[in-house]
Order: sequence, then C-alpha cells, then structure tokens
Amino acid sequence: MRKPNSMKTLEDLGRVRLSKNFFFRDFLHSEIADFYRIPNIPDDLDLAIEAGRHLCEELLEPLQAIFGRLHVRSGYRSRQVNEFGNSNNLNCSTNEHTAADHIWDMRDADGCMGATACIVVPWLVDNYGHEGDWQRLAWWIHDQLPYASLCFFPKLWAFNIQWHERPVRRIMSYVAPRGVLTKPGMANHEGNHSEWYEGVPRLQAPITNAGGRPC
Repeated sequence: MRKPNSMKTLEDLGRVRLSKNFFFRDFLHSEIADFYRIPNIPDDLDLAIEAGRHLCEELLEPLQAIFGRLHVRSGYRSRQVNEFGNSNNLNCSTNEHTAADHIWDMRDADGCMGATACIVVPWLVDNYGHEGDWQRLAWWIHDQLPYASLCFFPKLWAFNIQWHERPVRRIMSYVAPRGVLTKPGMANHEGNHSEWYEGVPRLQAPITNAGGRPC
C-alpha cells in the first residue's frame, strides 16, 4: 500500500485489519496530532502494518480474549508528530529512541521492527483498587505473553505494551512501587509469578517468543 496522499487512501489505511478485533484506525488517534494539526500518517505503510499486526495478534488479542474489551489510549505515532512532541516537552522521547516503539514504521538502530500501544484494561480497574495491584496484570503478562516492554502509569493504570523482534522483557512503572519491576539479570525475572495473580484467568497455554527474532 502506498503512503496516503488523499482522503480515499487514508480511509483505506484505516480499514486495514491488523487482527481479528483491531483495525489500523484504532491506533491513529493522537492528541498532539489533533490539537496541533500534524498528520499522523506512516511514511512506510508496509512496515507499520507488519509491526502493528504482531502487536495486535500476539499481545492485544490474547489480552482482550481473557479480560474483555481493551481501551486504546494511543498507538501509532508518526515521525513528525513524535519530533514535535519531543521538541515541545510533550512527553515524547527522541525519534531515535521511539523507533520500533510508538513509531511503528521506523526500525531501531539495530534494524529491528516493533510497535507499542498505550492501553487500559477496564477489567483491572473494575476489580482491583489497592496501590500496587497493577502488578497483578504486569506479572500475568510477563508469564503469559511475548511482550518486549511494559510501562505503567498512574491514571487508570494505563500502560505501554510493546512488541519487538528482540524482546527485552522489562517492566517499568510510574506507579508505586515506582521504577523497574523486573528486567533481565534481576533475581525475579525468571520463574513463575502466579502468586501475584492468583484467581486471575489464564491462557490455556502461554504464548512465547523463544529468544526473539533475528533482525
């Protein structure tokens, strides 16, 4: 698919089905793009679609199958939108650090692709309310899904969930306990963490990405 240069081709992009329940249009919303009128459109459509399909099929679909409808806060971010956000202190990192993250159509420095979405899981908000309860879902994902990184935020326990060809499997948080929950090399990174999510529904079989993919 060529880069949209008309309303028709932009509509076609929005109709691209990334997985059973998610379409590309679900990930095009951006407050920065809307407020400052910056087009949030991929430069490399094929790369954006491929990375987005991995994100949806391997991470978002399993989450939605177990916990019900997900609320997508944000997803794809164009280079122009991200650069503007970074230059104006709008909580965006540099394009280099956001490649293969929110910028789905830009490979990172190692030539790998990736994609990130910020989501809210209403099931978690409705069923838990104590400080630190977000860790239940964090450890569930760590044990069950081939995520690359997670980063949790205070409001509604929204979190960034990333798919990447070389998954680091790191969990960060701006919610108490703040900082790094786990990353490779930490004693709690390996093993089973089911004591954290006792009673939470599980997948019939965890989805794994053994060793990641070559980039």
